[in-house]
Amino acid sequence: MAGRRPHAVLLPLPGQGHINPMLQVAKLLHSRGFYVTFVHTRSSHRSILRSSGGPDALAGLEDFRYEVIPDGVAVPPTSRSSSKKKQQVSKGCVAYAATCSAPLREILLARRGGGGGPPGVTCVVYNWLMSFALDVAEELGIPALAFCTMSACGFLGSYFLEELIHKGYAPLKDEKYLTNGYLDTTIDWIPGMRGIRLRDLSSFIRTTDADDFFLETEATCTKKCDRAQGLILNTFDRLEAEVTEAIGAIFPKLYTLGPLPALLQANHAATDSPSVSTRFNYWEQERGCTEWLDAQSPGSVIYVSFGSLTTLTAEVLDEFAWGLADSGRPFLWVVRPDMVAGGGGNARPSVEDFVRRTCGGGRGFVAGWCMQEEVLAHPSVGGFLTHGGWNSTLESVCAGVPVICWPGFAEQHTNCRYACEEWGVGVELGREVRREDVSRLVKELMGGEGGERLRKNAAKWKEEAQSAAAVGGSSYENLERLAKDLSSGKFQVGS
Repeated sequence: MAGRRPHAVLLPLPGQGHINPMLQVAKLLHSRGFYVTFVHTRSSHRSILRSSGGPDALAGLEDFRYEVIPDGVAVPPTSRSSSKKKQQVSKGCVAYAATCSAPLREILLARRGGGGGPPGVTCVVYNWLMSFALDVAEELGIPALAFCTMSACGFLGSYFLEELIHKGYAPLKDEKYLTNGYLDTTIDWIPGMRGIRLRDLSSFIRTTDADDFFLETEATCTKKCDRAQGLILNTFDRLEAEVTEAIGAIFPKLYTLGPLPALLQANHAATDSPSVSTRFNYWEQERGCTEWLDAQSPGSVIYVSFGSLTTLTAEVLDEFAWGLADSGRPFLWVVRPDMVAGGGGNARPSVEDFVRRTCGGGRGFVAGWCMQEEVLAHPSVGGFLTHGGWNSTLESVCAGVPVICWPGFAEQHTNCRYACEEWGVGVELGREVRREDVSRLVKELMGGEGGERLRKNAAKWKEEAQSAAAVGGSSYENLERLAKDLSSGKFQVGS
């Protein structure tokens, strides 16, 4: 491959929490001289255009191009119905393999190189849940690398789901196993995950259905990564040392590139290309967040956001609202238009009205969506009430902000366990939300001795994250190794 410019085709899973990390990987490869083709599905493409101001958001460059393929998903990503969201995820995962395989094959065949067009495809980097891309790449003899947007601990736990099923731990025998202490069972045979309990693993094990779609999909897709030529993770080695060592024993071609936003900042060639975005949004950004934060005292604000997918019942929303009000602390709360399950409308106006009546309006700010990295980095923010998704968890680590975790979905329980027990940066809020618990934890995090301990640990991990991403750091060196391995033709399909 000497003399050939490397060409990476990247395929994310539609969904904000998956697209943005893949965009960051794409821009990092572009900064290393790669020609990049970034493949969107049609539903994702439309959502980005709608919220980002039109076609200019996806303009790209001559050597960084966007392609759009059909996905067969009729329900838009911003559907207000929780049940429809779940249907979309399940139908989508089935539809992607059926609908996207042929268009992806056409894109790869059209980019074989020669004729004055783009250079031939060097590799495919695919979201591990879009595993059909691995089949297509193998068919065409193109190396494929899996990019997992979970934490390393989340990935490793999911990698052993098949064995959990085989050993009879999952699915559950009946629903009593959710409450009878069974979930406290320690699993002592997953390498690198000392003391892990069933309740700390993927939420998908909490089913009594032997044919549960989510459990089967998660287990199959993570295990299928065995066939990929490499595995990319958005983490850094010091943060998940025992876990990444265990994964490295399974995947010799492991590349830990996190935290991706920090790694981008350390790569000037990447930040010098502003016309290639590294962050798309499905919702329009709130413009008043920064101004409100500017008016608050340093470290005084608790930031509250449950990510792009979590939904609440109206009753749980009330408990959070009263808990925040009773805490006496200033708060910035992201309330998405679709956040209340079965609400049939936008929950934000009612929350804003509540804040005006109970907090005088000035102590709380309710936003539809915001730039989370910027919010967490703001000097007024001293704590984060979060669902514990990996992007949010890693962004809080980068900002040195301690967390209150309220996990609910997929590997969020694993992230919560590591944040609270391994890294010492968080505390957990029970699944049954009570306003007095919300108020108590916010007060302790923002002003108690326990919160001060968490803050010191968070500051330490912030320094570790910066060191990993800096020139000469572990993630920086892993990016160099990845670019070199891909450019040299080191990967062989079937090896």
